[in-house]
Amino acid sequence: MSTLAHTMMTAARSADSGLAGPGELDRYPYAEHSGVDRVGLPAWDGAEPELGRVGRRAAGSRGRGLHGQLVQQLGQMIVSGDLGADRPLVPEEIGQRFEVSRTVVRESLRVLEAKGLVSARPNVGTRVRPVSDWNLLDPDIIEWRAFGPQRDDQRRELNELRWTIEPLAARLAAGHGRDDVQQRLGDMVELMGHAMAQGDPLTFSRADAEFHSLLIQLAGNRMLEHLSGIVSAALQVSGGPVTGCDRPTESALGHHARIVDALAAGDGGAAEAAMRQLLTVHPEVERVVPAPREH
Repeated sequence: MSTLAHTMMTAARSADSGLAGPGELDRYPYAEHSGVDRVGLPAWDGAEPELGRVGRRAAGSRGRGLHGQLVQQLGQMIVSGDLGADRPLVPEEIGQRFEVSRTVVRESLRVLEAKGLVSARPNVGTRVRPVSDWNLLDPDIIEWRAFGPQRDDQRRELNELRWTIEPLAARLAAGHGRDDVQQRLGDMVELMGHAMAQGDPLTFSRADAEFHSLLIQLAGNRMLEHLSGIVSAALQVSGGPVTGCDRPTESALGHHARIVDALAAGDGGAAEAAMRQLLTVHPEVERVVPAPREH
């Protein structure tokens, strides 16, 4: 069991920050262009100048060094509203405030542009984009929203999306007889049970995330598989910064086991029903399902 836990945890997938293609931002002159509007520049008083501290507090944007830490800091400030829409971001100002090179700033802005958070235009410079332009399915943005002022909306929206995705994935997965993946799902259930007995919520949450990711892969639908990162992000932020399942229970464990049994029997209806029961176990889902919101 310890070998399985080690293998699973070291193989846990991490979402890519997604660098934009080369030249997308490099061709723009940024702050050195005389046409950049410097009125209303962002206040950096709430930001931490030492990026090492930022990296220790957060995840360093998937551990990508200084530029990853700067992505994390700027992304959090944009998503939280500290840097509002259409605010200019002057690379020289950012570099001085965070004590990083122009190259680090340029790489960080390139990542933020790929996420839809900023845009760079000739004679305009780099500005924060409105929420409607953000890639809200990006795992980093999901995390930043989940631990910022929009946390309640983000967690509700994620759970509603899971309610749409995962029961369907469970039904489809029952039609694919991949013994290796089904064995892996069974291993994850066994590991979750072991972790719960040992009072190890971190291992439980990682096995839980792996279970749901494998299930979506087993569905055999590439578009659903593309959304597996959303499910993983939802599990990571649903209960807190450490564990994706704040209260592992025998009931939740039993529903996972029933899903595995239904898949082994090729019973799509039973797998779908067990998944719906599993999702309803979580209080945050129960609050929004099945009653629709009023608009």
